[in-house]
Amino acid sequence: MDRISTLTNRTQLHEAILEKKSYLCVGLDPDSDKIPDCFGMGVKAMELFCKSIIDATSHVAVAYKPNLAFFELYCSEGWAALERIINHVPANCLVIADAKRGDIGNTSSKYANAIFDGLGADAITIAPYMGEDSVRPFTDRSDKWTILLALTSNKGADDFEFHGTPPLYEVVLEKSSSWGTPDNLMYVVGATRPELISRIRELVPHSFLLVPGVGAQGGDLASVAKAGLNAQCGLLVNSSRGIIYASKNPSSCEEAMNDSRAAAESMSREMAKTLCL
Repeated sequence: MDRISTLTNRTQLHEAILEKKSYLCVGLDPDSDKIPDCFGMGVKAMELFCKSIIDATSHVAVAYKPNLAFFELYCSEGWAALERIINHVPANCLVIADAKRGDIGNTSSKYANAIFDGLGADAITIAPYMGEDSVRPFTDRSDKWTILLALTSNKGADDFEFHGTPPLYEVVLEKSSSWGTPDNLMYVVGATRPELISRIRELVPHSFLLVPGVGAQGGDLASVAKAGLNAQCGLLVNSSRGIIYASKNPSSCEEAMNDSRAAAESMSREMAKTLCL
């Protein structure tokens, strides 16, 4: 991979946020049923669409989060396209592989090699259910980011994450905080429960939080910022559908990207208002 990220720790990530006045993460979920027809069909359309989104939004985005499922659907052809898409992301943006891996230690070490070294991603989402030895192969990479699922935004989160006293998501945060450092360990915290983000901030005061659920899932940016911001921002707020599919029935690819650019800029302006610049 030719691309080398410049965002390998909190200080660098914070500097990028201040430079762009934005903590926006754009989710790349290229659904073939939603990609405008003007981009073509199949893997080629998916690749062109994602690269066009990056070109339209990289002036305000500090991270991109490709969801690997949309690419693995196309097997080796999709994986190769994802490699090229990642290589297209500017060095001053973080690439988060939304993979939700998590397995026994020797298997996790291979996942880490595949995602970080083979694919070239800067970060990966991890399910912590199998414990420390399943996470360490990722957090041992001090030059990469591990993002553990803590409090997710999906309906099924109620099935496990709130069970127990303290609730399971608090156990995950407290137990895992020693598996890495705030310079290489983040947490996924859903925007749909902003009343709990303040508590999460108490448990991990210095860590970055990757926050999905703003926009299409009903999360509110102002509420998330009020509860979650810390001295180094500490937030990456993700928007996927609200940006990449902002255009409804566009007459051209240019129109589609103009609408995506406008949606990203609108969100970044709201983010700028919440930052102490």
